[in-house]
Amino acid sequence: MSLAPRLDLRQSQSLVMTPQLQQAIKLLALSNLEIEGFIAEQLERNPLLDTGGPAEDGPAAQAPEPDFEPAAPPEEIAASDAPAGDGALDVDVGGEDFHQDSAADRIGMGGDGGLGMGGTGNGAAPEDGPDFDAFAASGDTLHDHLRRQAGETLSGLDLAIAELLIEMVDETGYLSGALPEFAQRIGVPLAEVERVLGLVQTFDPPGIAARNLAECLAIQAKEADRYDPCMVRLIANLDYLAKGNFAALKRICQVDDEDLADMIRELRAYDPKPGLRFDSGDDRVDAVAPDVFISRRGMGWAVELNSASLPKLLVNRTYYAELSGGAQDKKSKAWLQECLADANWLMKALDQRARTIVKVATEIVKQQDGFFRGGVAFLKPLTLRQIAEEVGLHESTISRVTSNKYLSCDRGLFELKYFFTSGIRTAATEDSAGGEGVSAEAVKSRIRALCVAESPNAILSDDSLVDLLKAEGFDIARRTVAKYREAIGIGSSVQRRRQKAIGARAA
Repeated sequence: MSLAPRLDLRQSQSLVMTPQLQQAIKLLALSNLEIEGFIAEQLERNPLLDTGGPAEDGPAAQAPEPDFEPAAPPEEIAASDAPAGDGALDVDVGGEDFHQDSAADRIGMGGDGGLGMGGTGNGAAPEDGPDFDAFAASGDTLHDHLRRQAGETLSGLDLAIAELLIEMVDETGYLSGALPEFAQRIGVPLAEVERVLGLVQTFDPPGIAARNLAECLAIQAKEADRYDPCMVRLIANLDYLAKGNFAALKRICQVDDEDLADMIRELRAYDPKPGLRFDSGDDRVDAVAPDVFISRRGMGWAVELNSASLPKLLVNRTYYAELSGGAQDKKSKAWLQECLADANWLMKALDQRARTIVKVATEIVKQQDGFFRGGVAFLKPLTLRQIAEEVGLHESTISRVTSNKYLSCDRGLFELKYFFTSGIRTAATEDSAGGEGVSAEAVKSRIRALCVAESPNAILSDDSLVDLLKAEGFDIARRTVAKYREAIGIGSSVQRRRQKAIGARAA
């Protein structure tokens, strides 16, 4: 083997993740509201980008017709330098040539619009559409409400202790922390702290600043003037009530069946977590805005993006012409060309994103047609790979498209991930040979329906649920039934029997 230096020529292929490609892939995983923030950042960085206002001035991305040419996957976006069709994006859908027949088209226009909402007081909708943030205006927090009452009724040392106690009240309305440690920390006798706590517990809402559930219910019973000796004994023995031991409760409270039922009915009317009726003061949870609308169109379905939450983005070519026409050095010209290329790429990437989302959503609707027509009982097992094979995209691309995206239809608002569920093999019946899969969500829905319809005197065990489900064609094991039952928040047969017995007593 020769050890002398030499020159070799080799040919190889490699995939390079350019910044444009990375950003195009990132755009797919963003929701419409996140895209709006991203576009705002790009508007600040690129002077050639301009916005013409909300996207109701532009066309909604419609579902592709059968002869629709498949859109290129995001992996190919950066490979092409051809600019997006600017003319196709800059049209007036308010003109006579366009039909305003969908929710996305009519948002922000006069009349009821696509969401069935009336206009403002003058009979017209606001220029930028309804202000949903106005409906979610933040109110007083629980602590603010309690401090205001303390300031109105207390003063001096009592007010100072009360404000410190209020800080110890959690979001559910209960007092967190031990009073002896609190009294020692602030250097005040425990009896004095307990006296001030008693004053705080008279504040609105009833049951506030309690140290446990029994004290919370006792405060509300006193407020309702129902804290008689029988109620005192009942509240002191809530564990018997939880177990459904009514015989012991009647003996302890010294009441008959009718009086016990009346007392239980009274307890059920109280609020076990009085603090939750107030704003917690944390970050407000905004309403979820749908990214895709599904509506009936003849015998099929129409799929379109919710363009109302997307601003209309344009490339300001007039400004580019003015800048390029002036005297510039090479560095300025290169910067201007880079801004133009970035602007054109962003326009194309956003258009490609819209087409890809509509394409994937259309295939989901096609695969889950039974759900949209008949409900969750007709939801079929579906995987990302099935959709990827049908639309000709990579499985990871489908995962990004369906992340943080919501679909609005006649049956409500659903995350796109909701339609991808595991399957349960069906059992053989008289009408079927068995083996065909059914969605786990459909099984959960059937378990919920069976538990809701069960009689208080005939509570279904997990084995009984298995037998009923197998009779309906669901081949499912007992442990799977228990897992699904717990996942949808339904207790065991013992817990349900106890709850229904308590409910029957209070009815």
